[in-house]
Amino acid sequence: MKMVFSEFTSHENAFWYKIQSYVRKHRAPSVEERRKYNHDFAVSTSFHGLHNLVERNTDETSGQIRRVLWGVVVLTFVIAAFSQVCMRVVNYFSWPTTTSVTVQYADTIEFPSVTFCNLNRYQTNAVNNLSITFFMWNIVSTVLHFSNAGEISHDLQEVIDFLHLNQNFSIKDFTKNYGFYINNSTLLKCDFFGMPCYPEDFEHVFTEYGNCYTFNQNSSKSHARVSTSGRGLSVLFDIKQAEFTDDPSLGYVDAGITFVIHSPKIPPRFDGLGLQCPAGMHAHTLIRYFKTITQEYPWGECNPDLVLAYNEVYSTYGCLQECKSAHIQDRCGCLPFLLPGNIKKKKFKVYTVCDVSVSADEIEKKELCSVGMYNSTCPVPCEETDYPATLSYSTFPSDKAADYLSTKLNKSASYMRNNLVYIDIKYQELNYKITKQQKAMTSNELLSDVGGQMGLFCGASVITIIEVLEFLFTNFFWFCAFLILKVPNISKCTDNHSRYKQEGQQC
Repeated sequence: MKMVFSEFTSHENAFWYKIQSYVRKHRAPSVEERRKYNHDFAVSTSFHGLHNLVERNTDETSGQIRRVLWGVVVLTFVIAAFSQVCMRVVNYFSWPTTTSVTVQYADTIEFPSVTFCNLNRYQTNAVNNLSITFFMWNIVSTVLHFSNAGEISHDLQEVIDFLHLNQNFSIKDFTKNYGFYINNSTLLKCDFFGMPCYPEDFEHVFTEYGNCYTFNQNSSKSHARVSTSGRGLSVLFDIKQAEFTDDPSLGYVDAGITFVIHSPKIPPRFDGLGLQCPAGMHAHTLIRYFKTITQEYPWGECNPDLVLAYNEVYSTYGCLQECKSAHIQDRCGCLPFLLPGNIKKKKFKVYTVCDVSVSADEIEKKELCSVGMYNSTCPVPCEETDYPATLSYSTFPSDKAADYLSTKLNKSASYMRNNLVYIDIKYQELNYKITKQQKAMTSNELLSDVGGQMGLFCGASVITIIEVLEFLFTNFFWFCAFLILKVPNISKCTDNHSRYKQEGQQC
């Protein structure tokens, strides 16, 4: 151990000797030379005001007072410049933003997708197994919305018995076959900018209303862009109230068409955004085109790197749907058909094994599928398109129109007022509004602002800062050289003095 310590000490002494040798070769200048160096720096530097601290005056008293005053002035403005620069830097790292709103007029503008649903989910010819189907639909809806299903658990045995007898039953296929449909008997009229459209132009999609149909889902079609306002999509539906099966005791008391206007690149969202038109009414829907651009984190809340597995572009609603899908698959080993993803083959498990009694408190504690903030599951998109709508209604058909349409459609006036829904969707104006979140201060603006404050108070620039750093480094080197050469000698003298004093006491 002593040998190791002695080797370490010898290495340390050798290293210290090398440092001392280097410092002796680059010995610090004399006091007069250092004073001359400091004087020359103050006179020649581009930092304004320093030369007034070292200039000599014929009158020593007035010169001393002048230097003191200039020292106060220089110190005051250095502190002012430093505080202003700190304020700018702190403000920059608070990531401030500004919002600009502009209105752009265009020759052509994209027409949105429109998804239509009947407020009745199943038709009369589905009356077999209907109560079981309603119950299973409620379970799927409960799972979908993470609500408490404890109050319906007593009917679960009836569903289990039914599924044991009908091994091949699928609520998805049942809904698609016996739910709302679009054909020549339900779509009586379709017109898009004077050109006829047909049931084949509507694409089937599942929503919480069962079967729904989307017009203009493929935005690459030639009719996807609009070149004039005041005209658009016009559709006439026959909702066939005689075939309604939804139970009024469960809250299904409306008759009509619900629809949502959305971008062709995102899925339809009815929750909170669905518009409704009752039977016997003509809905005039005026839409506008709004685009919102959000800055990336940390200025904004969006994350441009997020990509969805089952949607073309990122959207908050699409992200929430995929989040719910992944959570239910992990928890239940199955997937409701209303959610995106690959549906499991074990359909029976969807309705009987999934634990749907997840309370809102549990969801909140787990922070499942949270929305809005950058660090949440589904932050806001960096670019979002909305189509806010204004609706007005008129009675359809009028008495005179009823006489005309009775002959044309072969339907009575009473039937038309109870079953026909007329919807017009058109642009209010051929423009779009862009709400853009912008950086209030960029890095270039920060440098310009800092440079302006330094130039205003001190006349300093980047070169001035380099000059000051060089001056400080030179003096720091000289101070270190002094310590390296003088401190060991002082400590040696101190040790010798202590040894002599100790020997004297022993004598």
